Order: sequence, then C-alpha cells, then structure tokens
Amino acid sequence: MSRVIAVANQKGGVGKTTTCVNLTAALHQLGFKVLLCDLDPQGQSTSGTGADKNDGSTIYDVICGNAEVQSVVRRTDCGDVIASNKTLAGAEIELVGVEAREKVVSTALEPLRSGYDFIILDCPPSLGLITLNALCAADGVLIPVQCEYLALEGLADIMYTLRLVRSKLNPSLELDGILLTMYDSRTNLSAQVAEEVKRHFPGKLCSAVIPRNVRLSEAPSFGRSIFDYDRSSRGAEAYLRLAGELARKFSGQEV
Repeated sequence: MSRVIAVANQKGGVGKTTTCVNLTAALHQLGFKVLLCDLDPQGQSTSGTGADKNDGSTIYDVICGNAEVQSVVRRTDCGDVIASNKTLAGAEIELVGVEAREKVVSTALEPLRSGYDFIILDCPPSLGLITLNALCAADGVLIPVQCEYLALEGLADIMYTLRLVRSKLNPSLELDGILLTMYDSRTNLSAQVAEEVKRHFPGKLCSAVIPRNVRLSEAPSFGRSIFDYDRSSRGAEAYLRLAGELARKFSGQEV
C-alpha cells in the first residue's frame, strides 16, 4: 500500500510545485514506484515533468466521472503523472451538488494505491474544495515553507486547516514534515526561520533543506526535473536527500 503525501501550502511562491516534481523524480531515481497527481489548475507540475497539460485526459475528467483513473496516467522520465490544466478550475462548481464531495479524489485514487510506493499530490495555493479533497485523500502532508519573514504566519494558517480536517474528515492525517525551501545560508533570516520552525513544531522539520538554487528555477522552463537538467547541482542533491529521508521513514528501506 502506498504512502499518499499532499504537498500543500495556501501561500504561493514557496516552492510547492518544484518540490512535487523533483521529489517525485528523486523517488523514481531511488527505484520507487511513484505517481504525481497534479491537482493545481495551473498545471505546472504536469509541465515540469515534460508532459503536455493540454493533450489528453486529466484529473478533471476523473473527478467529473468522464474517465477511469487508470486511463489518465501518463509515463514520464520523472515517474507516472496524472495531468491537470485550467479545466480543473471549474471542478469546485461541478462538485457542489455531489454527495461526499470532499472524498471524490480519495475515491478516484483508491484503485491506484496498491500499485505505487508513493503518490504525491500537488495542491493548489488555496484552501478550497480541491485542496480539501487532497487532504482527505492523503496519509500525510508535506508543507514547503519559504525562508522569509512571513513564513510562520502562513504555516499557522495551514496547521489550523489540518486540525479541522483531522477532527471532521480524515482523523488519520499526519504531518509528514515541514520543508524549508529557498534557504540561503549567507543570511541570518534563513537560519532564524529554521530555528522558529524547530521551536514551534519540534520533530517536524525535515532534515533536508532546499537551497536557493538557479538551476532549480531554470529546470521547469525546459519541462525537466532537476535530475534531467543538472543532476550535479545543489538542488538535485537536496531533493535526493529529501526523498531518502521520506523513504526511510515510510518504506523502512535504507537508501
């Protein structure tokens, strides 16, 4: 049975999509069977794997009952992908009258769980119905946090949401980790944010830290993961460490 991890933060620009693409690719590099499900209408995770978000069926077709989930899985160099595009923006309206609408994604992904070691869910930068679906489908949440002044404020908001989801919809939902992104070791601010996260959320800060890295920023424009673009970069090394950390924690394998 797979570990389903929602990568979520309602604050934009924190490295969420970069993390989804490169964590998926890193787990794939380590030999795990991994699926990336793009639940963001922007479809940037889809494009980041090299898949064409406007060609073929997407998660929207599955949510609306127009396609079986197995039929929309695509093979990429990063691992398997379920694509998304702007049509998903209309899903929240489509789901309004659906019974148990917060469980639609969970139900849709159920047939795939036994075939993967990890399923990564890229959530939109909001706390709407699609993100709620992701949190109901997930076993755990990975929260990317940019090393900046307002990081803890955004973190407090999503932690409040997680508590609500646990209390009413998904009691087994866990916090798999808080991931520091865009870390700049030359500044005091990055170190201060790290210390604050450690203090407020003891034991939840990932050991791996994602540095501010130009190569990580460039890779998506070529539709490639950091491992295909520059596997010797500091960004690639960091995501490989993150993948190893999660693999040891949830698969019990030493990598």
